[in-house]
Amino acid sequence: MHTDLKKSIELMSPAGSWEALMAAIKAGCDAVYFGVEQLNMRARSSNNFTLEDLPKIAVITQQAGVKSYLTLNTILYDHDIQLMKSIVDTAKESGISAVIASDHAAMFYCKNIGMPLHISTQANVSNLDTVAFFAAFADVVVLARELSLKQVAEIARGIEKQQIKGPSGKLVKLEIFAHGALCMAVSGKCYLSLHSHFASANRGACIQNCRRSYVVMDKDEGVEFEIDNEYIMSAKDLCTIGFLDQIIDAGVGVLKIEGRGRSADYVYTVTQCYREAIDAIQDGSYSPSRVEEWMPRLATVYNRGFWDGYYLGKKLGEWSDSYGSKASQRKIYVAKGVKYFDEAGIAEFKCESHDLNVGDKVAVTGPTTGYVEAFVSEIRKGGRAVDAVSRGDQFTFQLSEKIRPSDKLYKLVAL
Repeated sequence: MHTDLKKSIELMSPAGSWEALMAAIKAGCDAVYFGVEQLNMRARSSNNFTLEDLPKIAVITQQAGVKSYLTLNTILYDHDIQLMKSIVDTAKESGISAVIASDHAAMFYCKNIGMPLHISTQANVSNLDTVAFFAAFADVVVLARELSLKQVAEIARGIEKQQIKGPSGKLVKLEIFAHGALCMAVSGKCYLSLHSHFASANRGACIQNCRRSYVVMDKDEGVEFEIDNEYIMSAKDLCTIGFLDQIIDAGVGVLKIEGRGRSADYVYTVTQCYREAIDAIQDGSYSPSRVEEWMPRLATVYNRGFWDGYYLGKKLGEWSDSYGSKASQRKIYVAKGVKYFDEAGIAEFKCESHDLNVGDKVAVTGPTTGYVEAFVSEIRKGGRAVDAVSRGDQFTFQLSEKIRPSDKLYKLVAL
Protein backbone atom coordinates (compact mmCIF):
# COMPACT_ATOMS: atom_id res chain seq x y z
CA MET A 1 0.00 0.00 0.00
CA HIS A 2 1.27 3.47 -0.83
CA THR A 3 2.31 5.42 2.25
CA ASP A 4 1.21 8.90 1.20
CA LEU A 5 -1.88 8.52 -0.92
CA LYS A 6 -2.78 12.18 -1.08
CA LYS A 7 0.51 12.81 -2.84
CA SER A 8 0.64 9.58 -4.83
CA ILE A 9 -2.92 9.62 -6.16
CA GLU A 10 -4.47 12.66 -7.82
CA LEU A 11 -8.25 13.03 -8.09
CA MET A 12 -9.18 14.86 -11.29
CA SER A 13 -12.71 16.20 -11.80
CA PRO A 14 -14.55 17.50 -14.88
CA ALA A 15 -15.41 21.18 -15.28
CA GLY A 16 -17.80 21.91 -18.13
CA SER A 17 -19.04 25.16 -16.54
CA TRP A 18 -18.16 27.65 -13.83
CA GLU A 19 -20.66 25.94 -11.52
CA ALA A 20 -19.03 22.56 -12.07
CA LEU A 21 -15.55 24.04 -11.61
CA MET A 22 -16.43 25.49 -8.22
CA ALA A 23 -18.34 22.34 -7.24
CA ALA A 24 -15.30 20.18 -7.97
CA ILE A 25 -13.05 22.38 -5.86
CA LYS A 26 -15.53 22.42 -2.97
CA ALA A 27 -15.85 18.64 -3.08
CA GLY A 28 -12.11 18.12 -2.67
CA CYS A 29 -10.59 17.43 -6.09
CA ASP A 30 -6.84 17.72 -6.68
CA ALA A 31 -7.23 18.83 -10.30
CA VAL A 32 -9.85 19.86 -12.83
CA TYR A 33 -9.95 19.40 -16.60
CA PHE A 34 -11.91 21.48 -19.08
CA GLY A 35 -12.10 22.50 -22.72
CA VAL A 36 -12.01 25.79 -24.62
CA GLU A 37 -13.26 26.68 -28.08
CA GLN A 38 -14.01 23.69 -30.36
CA LEU A 39 -10.85 21.55 -30.26
CA ASN A 40 -11.90 19.24 -27.43
CA MET A 41 -13.95 16.07 -27.15
CA ARG A 42 -16.91 17.84 -25.53
CA ALA A 43 -17.26 20.69 -28.02
CA ARG A 44 -20.98 19.96 -28.39
CA SER A 45 -22.09 18.71 -24.98
CA SER A 46 -20.61 21.13 -22.45
CA ASN A 47 -20.55 24.89 -21.97
CA ASN A 48 -16.94 25.25 -23.02
CA PHE A 49 -14.84 28.11 -21.74
CA THR A 50 -13.20 30.67 -24.00
CA LEU A 51 -9.57 31.67 -24.33
CA GLU A 52 -10.39 34.81 -22.35
CA ASP A 53 -11.49 32.61 -19.41
CA LEU A 54 -8.12 30.89 -18.99
CA PRO A 55 -6.43 33.51 -16.75
CA LYS A 56 -9.43 33.49 -14.39
CA ILE A 57 -9.49 29.69 -14.27
CA ALA A 58 -5.77 29.65 -13.51
CA VAL A 59 -6.18 32.13 -10.66
CA ILE A 60 -9.16 30.28 -9.12
CA THR A 61 -7.44 26.89 -9.25
CA GLN A 62 -4.08 28.17 -8.04
CA GLN A 63 -5.70 29.90 -5.06
CA ALA A 64 -7.47 26.63 -4.23
CA GLY A 65 -4.28 24.59 -4.58
CA VAL A 66 -5.81 22.66 -7.48
CA LYS A 67 -4.16 21.83 -10.81
CA SER A 68 -5.78 22.88 -14.08
CA TYR A 69 -5.69 20.76 -17.24
CA LEU A 70 -6.85 21.96 -20.63
CA THR A 71 -8.20 19.29 -22.99
CA LEU A 72 -7.08 19.69 -26.59
CA ASN A 73 -7.77 16.12 -27.61
CA THR A 74 -9.61 16.15 -30.95
CA ILE A 75 -8.22 15.11 -34.30
CA LEU A 76 -6.54 18.18 -35.80
CA TYR A 77 -6.63 19.19 -39.46
CA ASP A 78 -4.34 21.68 -41.17
CA HIS A 79 -6.84 24.50 -40.74
CA ASP A 80 -6.88 23.82 -36.95
CA ILE A 81 -3.16 24.20 -36.35
CA GLN A 82 -3.10 27.96 -35.88
CA LEU A 83 -6.00 27.80 -33.40
CA MET A 84 -4.32 24.92 -31.56
CA LYS A 85 -1.13 26.94 -31.22
CA SER A 86 -3.08 29.97 -30.02
CA ILE A 87 -4.85 27.86 -27.38
CA VAL A 88 -1.60 26.31 -26.13
CA ASP A 89 0.15 29.70 -26.08
CA THR A 90 -2.67 31.27 -24.07
CA ALA A 91 -2.77 28.32 -21.68
CA LYS A 92 0.94 28.64 -20.98
CA GLU A 93 0.78 32.43 -20.57
CA SER A 94 -2.21 32.10 -18.23
CA GLY A 95 -0.55 29.58 -15.93
CA ILE A 96 -2.65 26.51 -16.80
CA SER A 97 -0.94 23.41 -15.35
CA ALA A 98 -0.92 21.19 -18.46
CA VAL A 99 -2.56 20.35 -21.77
CA ILE A 100 -4.21 16.98 -22.48
CA ALA A 101 -3.73 16.05 -26.16
CA SER A 102 -3.94 13.09 -28.53
CA ASP A 103 -2.87 14.59 -31.85
CA HIS A 104 0.87 14.48 -32.52
CA ALA A 105 0.86 18.08 -33.80
CA ALA A 106 -0.36 19.30 -30.40
CA MET A 107 2.18 17.12 -28.61
CA PHE A 108 5.00 18.41 -30.81
CA TYR A 109 4.03 22.04 -30.26
CA CYS A 110 3.68 21.64 -26.48
CA LYS A 111 7.17 20.14 -26.35
CA ASN A 112 8.62 22.94 -28.50
CA ILE A 113 7.32 25.72 -26.25
CA GLY A 114 7.77 23.87 -22.94
CA MET A 115 4.09 23.43 -22.11
CA PRO A 116 3.49 20.45 -19.75
CA LEU A 117 1.56 17.73 -21.54
CA HIS A 118 -0.62 14.72 -20.71
CA ILE A 119 -1.30 12.05 -23.35
CA SER A 120 -5.06 11.59 -23.82
CA THR A 121 -6.83 8.24 -23.75
CA GLN A 122 -7.66 8.89 -27.42
CA ALA A 123 -4.01 7.94 -28.13
CA ASN A 124 -4.96 4.37 -27.09
CA VAL A 125 -1.84 3.69 -25.01
CA SER A 126 -1.99 -0.04 -24.20
CA ASN A 127 1.60 -1.14 -23.50
CA LEU A 128 4.84 -0.14 -21.80
CA ASP A 129 6.77 0.58 -25.02
CA THR A 130 4.17 3.15 -26.07
CA VAL A 131 4.43 4.79 -22.65
CA ALA A 132 8.20 4.98 -23.14
CA PHE A 133 7.70 6.58 -26.58
CA PHE A 134 5.34 9.26 -25.24
CA ALA A 135 7.63 9.93 -22.25
CA ALA A 136 9.63 12.18 -24.60
CA PHE A 137 6.61 14.50 -24.64
CA ALA A 138 4.58 13.97 -21.46
CA ASP A 139 4.80 13.40 -17.71
CA VAL A 140 1.34 11.81 -17.52
CA VAL A 141 -0.11 9.14 -19.83
CA VAL A 142 -3.81 8.28 -19.80
CA LEU A 143 -4.12 4.56 -20.53
CA ALA A 144 -6.65 3.00 -22.88
CA ARG A 145 -9.95 2.32 -21.11
CA GLU A 146 -10.05 -1.29 -22.29
CA LEU A 147 -7.10 -2.49 -20.18
CA SER A 148 -7.47 -4.81 -17.20
CA LEU A 149 -6.12 -3.77 -13.82
CA LYS A 150 -3.50 -6.51 -14.16
CA GLN A 151 -2.26 -4.92 -17.39
CA VAL A 152 -2.23 -1.48 -15.74
CA ALA A 153 -0.15 -2.84 -12.84
CA GLU A 154 2.35 -4.45 -15.25
CA ILE A 155 2.83 -1.14 -17.07
CA ALA A 156 3.29 0.68 -13.74
CA ARG A 157 5.92 -1.84 -12.63
CA GLY A 158 7.68 -1.47 -15.98
CA ILE A 159 7.89 2.31 -15.56
CA GLU A 160 9.47 1.83 -12.15
CA LYS A 161 11.85 -0.90 -13.30
CA GLN A 162 12.98 0.90 -16.45
CA GLN A 163 12.91 4.33 -14.78
CA ILE A 164 10.86 5.84 -17.58
CA LYS A 165 10.84 9.59 -16.99
CA GLY A 166 9.02 12.45 -18.64
CA PRO A 167 10.29 15.93 -19.56
CA SER A 168 10.17 17.01 -15.89
CA GLY A 169 12.71 14.34 -14.97
CA LYS A 170 10.17 12.49 -12.82
CA LEU A 171 8.77 9.02 -13.45
CA VAL A 172 5.84 9.04 -15.85
CA LYS A 173 2.50 8.92 -14.05
CA LEU A 174 -0.34 6.70 -15.23
CA GLU A 175 -3.87 8.03 -15.37
CA ILE A 176 -7.05 5.96 -15.70
CA PHE A 177 -10.77 6.66 -15.84
CA ALA A 178 -12.38 5.94 -12.48
CA HIS A 179 -16.03 6.89 -12.94
CA GLY A 180 -18.51 7.96 -15.59
CA ALA A 181 -19.67 7.25 -19.12
CA LEU A 182 -17.95 4.66 -21.28
CA CYS A 183 -18.04 4.61 -25.07
CA MET A 184 -18.60 1.42 -27.06
CA ALA A 185 -15.67 2.34 -29.35
CA VAL A 186 -12.02 1.64 -28.57
CA SER A 187 -10.66 4.65 -26.70
CA GLY A 188 -13.72 6.61 -27.76
CA LYS A 189 -12.74 6.67 -31.44
CA CYS A 190 -16.19 6.23 -32.97
CA TYR A 191 -17.47 7.11 -36.43
CA LEU A 192 -21.15 6.24 -36.02
CA SER A 193 -22.21 9.86 -35.43
CA LEU A 194 -20.09 11.00 -38.38
CA HIS A 195 -21.67 8.49 -40.75
CA SER A 196 -25.25 9.18 -39.69
CA HIS A 197 -25.23 12.95 -39.10
CA PHE A 198 -21.84 14.22 -40.34
CA ALA A 199 -21.05 15.09 -36.73
CA SER A 200 -17.69 13.59 -35.76
CA ALA A 201 -17.24 12.24 -32.25
CA ASN A 202 -13.51 12.66 -32.83
CA ARG A 203 -14.09 16.38 -33.25
CA GLY A 204 -16.20 16.68 -30.08
CA ALA A 205 -19.55 16.68 -31.91
CA CYS A 206 -20.94 13.23 -31.05
CA ILE A 207 -24.75 13.08 -31.06
CA GLN A 208 -24.65 9.78 -29.08
CA ASN A 209 -26.83 7.74 -31.41
CA CYS A 210 -25.30 4.67 -29.72
CA ARG A 211 -27.47 5.47 -26.69
CA ARG A 212 -30.74 4.94 -28.58
CA SER A 213 -32.99 1.91 -29.07
CA TYR A 214 -32.80 0.05 -32.38
CA VAL A 215 -34.78 -2.24 -34.67
CA VAL A 216 -33.01 -5.09 -36.49
CA MET A 217 -34.37 -6.07 -39.93
CA ASP A 218 -33.94 -9.34 -41.83
CA LYS A 219 -33.02 -8.02 -45.32
CA ASP A 220 -34.20 -11.20 -47.12
CA GLU A 221 -37.75 -11.26 -45.74
CA GLY A 222 -38.15 -7.78 -44.31
CA VAL A 223 -38.94 -9.11 -40.82
CA GLU A 224 -38.13 -6.59 -38.08
CA PHE A 225 -37.20 -7.23 -34.46
CA GLU A 226 -37.12 -4.52 -31.83
CA ILE A 227 -34.28 -4.96 -29.38
CA ASP A 228 -36.25 -4.30 -26.23
CA ASN A 229 -34.10 -5.81 -23.49
CA GLU A 230 -30.84 -3.87 -23.89
CA TYR A 231 -29.42 -0.77 -25.53
CA ILE A 232 -26.82 -2.88 -27.28
CA MET A 233 -24.29 -0.10 -27.95
CA SER A 234 -24.82 1.88 -24.75
CA ALA A 235 -22.55 0.71 -21.95
CA LYS A 236 -23.42 1.25 -18.31
CA ASP A 237 -21.35 3.85 -16.49
CA LEU A 238 -17.98 2.93 -15.03
CA CYS A 239 -17.75 2.88 -11.22
CA THR A 240 -14.55 1.82 -9.47
CA ILE A 241 -15.19 2.97 -5.92
CA GLY A 242 -15.71 -0.65 -4.82
CA PHE A 243 -12.16 -1.67 -5.74
CA LEU A 244 -10.36 1.65 -5.49
CA ASP A 245 -7.78 0.13 -3.14
CA GLN A 246 -6.75 -2.30 -5.90
CA ILE A 247 -6.41 0.56 -8.38
CA ILE A 248 -4.10 2.45 -6.04
CA ASP A 249 -2.08 -0.68 -5.34
CA ALA A 250 -1.69 -1.14 -9.11
CA GLY A 251 0.38 2.07 -9.19
CA VAL A 252 -2.08 4.47 -10.79
CA GLY A 253 -1.12 8.12 -10.25
CA VAL A 254 -4.23 9.98 -11.43
CA LEU A 255 -7.93 9.09 -11.17
CA LYS A 256 -10.17 10.77 -13.70
CA ILE A 257 -13.89 11.33 -13.21
CA GLU A 258 -15.68 11.58 -16.57
CA GLY A 259 -18.43 14.17 -17.04
CA ARG A 260 -17.68 17.55 -18.63
CA GLY A 261 -21.20 17.48 -19.99
CA ARG A 262 -22.67 16.89 -16.53
CA SER A 263 -24.17 19.37 -14.08
CA ALA A 264 -22.64 20.73 -10.89
CA ASP A 265 -24.51 18.29 -8.62
CA TYR A 266 -23.01 15.33 -10.50
CA VAL A 267 -19.50 16.77 -10.25
CA TYR A 268 -19.89 17.60 -6.56
CA THR A 269 -21.38 14.28 -5.48
CA VAL A 270 -19.03 12.02 -7.45
CA THR A 271 -15.93 14.02 -6.50
CA GLN A 272 -16.90 14.04 -2.83
CA CYS A 273 -17.49 10.27 -2.76
CA TYR A 274 -14.15 9.46 -4.40
CA ARG A 275 -12.36 12.00 -2.19
CA GLU A 276 -13.79 10.25 0.86
CA ALA A 277 -12.82 6.85 -0.54
CA ILE A 278 -9.20 7.88 -1.19
CA ASP A 279 -8.97 9.36 2.30
CA ALA A 280 -10.55 6.22 3.77
CA ILE A 281 -7.89 4.04 2.12
CA GLN A 282 -5.27 6.31 3.63
CA ASP A 283 -6.63 6.20 7.17
CA GLY A 284 -7.56 2.51 7.08
CA SER A 285 -11.34 2.95 7.22
CA TYR A 286 -12.03 1.81 3.64
CA SER A 287 -14.34 -1.22 3.80
CA PRO A 288 -17.33 -2.89 2.08
CA SER A 289 -19.66 -1.08 4.48
CA ARG A 290 -18.22 2.29 3.44
CA VAL A 291 -18.67 1.34 -0.21
CA GLU A 292 -22.31 0.55 0.58
CA GLU A 293 -22.64 4.12 1.85
CA TRP A 294 -21.09 5.69 -1.25
CA MET A 295 -22.98 3.71 -3.87
CA PRO A 296 -26.48 5.11 -3.09
CA ARG A 297 -25.03 8.63 -3.08
CA LEU A 298 -23.42 8.08 -6.48
CA ALA A 299 -26.76 6.77 -7.72
CA THR A 300 -28.55 10.03 -6.85
CA VAL A 301 -26.92 11.84 -9.78
CA TYR A 302 -26.87 11.11 -13.51
CA ASN A 303 -25.93 7.53 -14.34
CA ARG A 304 -26.86 4.73 -16.75
CA GLY A 305 -26.38 2.04 -14.14
CA PHE A 306 -22.93 0.97 -12.93
CA TRP A 307 -20.37 -1.70 -13.80
CA ASP A 308 -16.66 -2.33 -13.21
CA GLY A 309 -15.49 -1.67 -16.75
CA TYR A 310 -12.73 -3.95 -18.02
CA TYR A 311 -10.46 -3.52 -15.00
CA LEU A 312 -11.41 -6.78 -13.30
CA GLY A 313 -11.07 -8.87 -16.43
CA LYS A 314 -14.55 -8.83 -17.98
CA LYS A 315 -14.38 -9.25 -21.73
CA LEU A 316 -17.79 -7.93 -22.72
CA GLY A 317 -19.48 -4.70 -21.75
CA GLU A 318 -22.55 -4.49 -19.57
CA TRP A 319 -25.19 -2.67 -21.58
CA SER A 320 -27.82 -0.29 -20.33
CA ASP A 321 -31.42 -1.53 -20.41
CA SER A 322 -33.03 1.91 -20.64
CA TYR A 323 -32.54 5.32 -22.21
CA GLY A 324 -31.06 8.19 -20.23
CA SER A 325 -30.32 8.46 -16.55
CA LYS A 326 -31.12 6.03 -13.75
CA ALA A 327 -30.49 8.64 -11.07
CA SER A 328 -32.42 7.98 -7.87
CA GLN A 329 -32.92 11.71 -7.29
CA ARG A 330 -34.01 14.59 -9.52
CA LYS A 331 -33.75 18.37 -9.30
CA ILE A 332 -36.80 20.62 -9.56
CA TYR A 333 -36.15 24.32 -10.12
CA VAL A 334 -37.77 26.49 -7.44
CA ALA A 335 -36.23 29.95 -7.06
CA LYS A 336 -33.49 32.41 -7.95
CA GLY A 337 -31.10 34.04 -5.50
CA VAL A 338 -31.76 37.56 -4.24
CA LYS A 339 -29.38 38.31 -1.38
CA TYR A 340 -27.27 36.79 1.38
CA PHE A 341 -27.08 38.22 4.91
CA ASP A 342 -23.56 37.33 6.04
CA GLU A 343 -23.84 38.00 9.77
CA ALA A 344 -27.08 36.09 10.17
CA GLY A 345 -26.25 33.34 7.68
CA ILE A 346 -29.59 33.86 5.93
CA ALA A 347 -30.24 33.36 2.20
CA GLU A 348 -33.04 35.19 0.40
CA PHE A 349 -34.71 33.85 -2.75
CA LYS A 350 -37.63 34.60 -5.03
CA CYS A 351 -39.81 31.62 -5.87
CA GLU A 352 -40.28 31.33 -9.63
CA SER A 353 -41.61 27.84 -10.09
CA HIS A 354 -42.59 24.99 -7.77
CA ASP A 355 -43.55 25.15 -4.10
CA LEU A 356 -40.97 24.82 -1.34
CA ASN A 357 -41.81 23.29 2.03
CA VAL A 358 -40.14 23.11 5.41
CA GLY A 359 -38.18 19.84 5.53
CA ASP A 360 -37.34 19.81 1.82
CA LYS A 361 -33.85 18.92 0.71
CA VAL A 362 -32.48 21.63 -1.58
CA ALA A 363 -29.45 22.46 -3.68
CA VAL A 364 -28.05 25.84 -4.75
CA THR A 365 -25.84 26.21 -7.82
CA GLY A 366 -24.06 29.21 -9.29
CA PRO A 367 -20.90 30.25 -11.15
CA THR A 368 -19.18 31.35 -7.93
CA THR A 369 -21.15 29.34 -5.37
CA GLY A 370 -20.58 26.04 -7.17
CA TYR A 371 -22.86 23.56 -5.43
CA VAL A 372 -24.43 23.56 -1.95
CA GLU A 373 -26.87 21.06 -0.44
CA ALA A 374 -29.02 21.72 2.63
CA PHE A 375 -32.26 20.87 4.42
CA VAL A 376 -34.81 23.65 4.90
CA SER A 377 -35.53 23.69 8.62
CA GLU A 378 -37.47 26.96 8.63
CA ILE A 379 -38.90 29.30 5.99
CA ARG A 380 -39.68 32.94 6.64
CA LYS A 381 -41.82 35.18 4.43
CA GLY A 382 -42.52 38.80 5.29
CA GLY A 383 -40.80 38.38 8.64
CA ARG A 384 -42.89 35.43 9.87
CA ALA A 385 -42.40 31.68 9.78
CA VAL A 386 -44.42 29.76 7.17
CA ASP A 387 -44.71 26.09 6.27
CA ALA A 388 -44.38 26.63 2.53
CA VAL A 389 -43.92 29.21 -0.23
CA SER A 390 -45.13 29.22 -3.81
CA ARG A 391 -44.51 31.03 -7.08
CA GLY A 392 -44.04 34.80 -6.65
CA ASP A 393 -43.10 34.62 -2.95
CA GLN A 394 -39.89 36.17 -1.66
CA PHE A 395 -38.55 34.18 1.28
CA THR A 396 -35.52 33.40 3.43
CA PHE A 397 -34.04 30.43 5.23
CA GLN A 398 -30.88 29.58 7.13
CA LEU A 399 -27.96 28.56 4.90
CA SER A 400 -24.38 28.15 6.06
CA GLU A 401 -22.80 29.10 2.71
CA LYS A 402 -23.08 32.41 0.88
CA ILE A 403 -25.30 32.63 -2.20
CA ARG A 404 -25.36 35.17 -5.05
CA PRO A 405 -28.16 36.80 -7.10
CA SER A 406 -27.22 34.64 -10.10
CA ASP A 407 -27.72 31.40 -8.14
CA LYS A 408 -30.53 28.92 -8.66
CA LEU A 409 -32.36 26.97 -5.95
CA TYR A 410 -33.56 23.43 -6.67
CA LYS A 411 -35.65 21.01 -4.65
CA LEU A 412 -34.11 17.52 -4.54
CA VAL A 413 -36.73 14.81 -4.82
CA ALA A 414 -36.14 11.07 -4.41
CA LEU A 415 -37.46 8.88 -7.23
